[in-house]
Amino acid sequence: RYRGVPTFGRGTIRRFRHNASSMKKLAARDFEDLLQCAMAVFENLLPEPHNTIILDLLFDLASWHAYAKLRMHTTDTLDFLDTATVILGQSVRNFYKTSCNHYYTTELPDEYAARGRREAALAAKQNPVSATPGKRKAGPKYKSLNISTYKFHALGDYANTIRQRGTTDNYTTQPVCFILTIMLV
Repeated sequence: RYRGVPTFGRGTIRRFRHNASSMKKLAARDFEDLLQCAMAVFENLLPEPHNTIILDLLFDLASWHAYAKLRMHTTDTLDFLDTATVILGQSVRNFYKTSCNHYYTTELPDEYAARGRREAALAAKQNPVSATPGKRKAGPKYKSLNISTYKFHALGDYANTIRQRGTTDNYTTQPVCFILTIMLV
């Protein structure tokens, strides 16, 4: 469905050339394009109430992203970001409780193949005599959304970090990397 989305402007939204779930080496603009087009792509894809839950979640993600990416913040925009963060957390938990348990999701084919290669290499490394290629017992593993991660937890600190340090376009880690490179050479 992403491939059917028309481009917008010369550099705003580019054509999606591949299967969106198997796209690799994405730049930040690619993730942003996927998010901006997601509501149109996901609309009426699933039955109710999951359709409404996912569209609400996508709207809340897009709103949070719009506030978080601002290059100049005021007290009001940071307060709006705080509010958007709370709403996003509620939407994610609602999606997690309602829709995630309703669908059985597994690894993508590329992930399944990569896991098979890793397991075969590990088996060959541990016991080269008994390692026989092609013996896979199970299919793709079950995958579910894990909201108990640091990435999800850290969303609540985003507005306060901007208040303390400024927006992320105001600083870089490049000088530190440059100094470390000089020290190591």
